[in-house]
Amino acid sequence: MALNIKEIKQEGFERVVFAEDPSARLSAIIAIHNTHLGPACGGIRLLPYASQNEALYDVLRLAKGMSYKSALAGINFGGGKSVILADPKQKSNELFHAFGDFVETFKGKYIAAKDMNIGSPDLALVKERTRHVLGVEGEKGTSGDPSPVTALGVFRALEATVEFLEGSRKINGLKVAIQGIGHVGYALASHIKKAGGEIWVTDTDNKVLDKAQKELGAKVVSLEEVYDLDVDIFSPCARGAVLNQTTIPRLKVKAIVGAANNQLETPQDGNRIHELGIPNS
Repeated sequence: MALNIKEIKQEGFERVVFAEDPSARLSAIIAIHNTHLGPACGGIRLLPYASQNEALYDVLRLAKGMSYKSALAGINFGGGKSVILADPKQKSNELFHAFGDFVETFKGKYIAAKDMNIGSPDLALVKERTRHVLGVEGEKGTSGDPSPVTALGVFRALEATVEFLEGSRKINGLKVAIQGIGHVGYALASHIKKAGGEIWVTDTDNKVLDKAQKELGAKVVSLEEVYDLDVDIFSPCARGAVLNQTTIPRLKVKAIVGAANNQLETPQDGNRIHELGIPNS
């Protein structure tokens, strides 16, 4: 069955498109925010969004964030992102092939990569239908999975934050609460454990929580409890908008250092964190 494609007019964005293919159980949105520096590049996020509006809200924030990230990093990419409205348990070859067909309709204006609930095998399936994909692990001529490098970058930021707070980069004895232990979060937890830190973790995936508990000695907490822990560092490594007027007053941490995109729900939340004297890197 052919893709059903619908343009979504969105002020401030070059192009936003919704596509569905019922035969492949695909419902997805690709958003291009800005291509002034080059083609829009951003990961594929697969989540069981409650509605199309919730998915649209997420993809717009993510695409815009990618524009600024690429510009600040000085690389020749614009800002884009994609979301697939699906349960990770419902992944299939047909789903990712249909999504690859969707990416191909952009003729290189959007380049897909890895994000939440997307692994290298999923990207490989997408690439069977379009060449506009980055980060397929084990493929010649590509950088492969960026997650380990991202995690290392966050760990170095953690060291720099500790140096700012304590005058030393030593992580030994540091208490860190990690929200989300996917590809990046788990690798970050491993770095912290190796350096002698203590880890508290939360996630929606019980299997990865059990793994972190067994392999890293991590303490597992609930999704809500993570905001109330008496620890040194809060590390958001899952979805965005987790720092807001409800959660910020609950934090007892010295600093926030995480890998999640768009951690603030609103710009005013940055002021709330600043007023509490909490550094956010």
